[in-house]
Amino acid sequence: MAYVKRWALTLLLISLWAPAWSHSLKDLERLLGDKEKYFQSVDKTAPDFALQDADGKAVQLSDLRGKVVVLHFIYAGCPDVCPLHADRIAEIQSMVNQTPMKAQVQFVTITTDPKNDAPDVLRAYGEQHRLDPANWAFLTTRAGQPEDATRKLAEQFGHKFMKQEDGYQVHGIVTHVIDREGRWRANFHGLRFEPTNLVVFINALVNDAAKPHGHEQPSTWDSIKKRLRF
Repeated sequence: MAYVKRWALTLLLISLWAPAWSHSLKDLERLLGDKEKYFQSVDKTAPDFALQDADGKAVQLSDLRGKVVVLHFIYAGCPDVCPLHADRIAEIQSMVNQTPMKAQVQFVTITTDPKNDAPDVLRAYGEQHRLDPANWAFLTTRAGQPEDATRKLAEQFGHKFMKQEDGYQVHGIVTHVIDREGRWRANFHGLRFEPTNLVVFINALVNDAAKPHGHEQPSTWDSIKKRLRF
């Protein structure tokens, strides 16, 4: 039943693509702040980075300006929560990619274990978790960067990956959302947040950039609220 409701939400987002919202992003942030316990509103410039993908292509956050970025940190050797996090991101990506938002949203995974996560490992990880490379990239350090560069980047985003003697890393789980202007707008903590709420938030960021907003009929906003899952 939850699966059916999520796809109903996706279809609604398709229908909402053309009209602009009169209800601002702030309205949605307040609603999610009240009802989605794993949502954290943020409003600051996102830390920039200069990394590379599995094919050696240089990628900076500033290169993605104009798109909403959904970003998270994991490492391929993580035996427990990282695979679950990747699966959750793949689920969200699948929902987004069924709408016109596909061209407006970039999913980014950053490894915190660049020493062991070689390019072939990065590629295989995406295939294993059914992440669509059309708008997803798994990033690692560039040549000459220190081995802990991405772990330090994770700290700039507010959480630590603490390397243990056995090679495993102790860490939390956070999905970061960055708007089209490069501002860090939200964290969704853990794995228990409702995916439809993140998709609605992404939709709001995509449409919020298309200003000015027109006057929308109240029924549209009511429809959105009814489909949020709390």
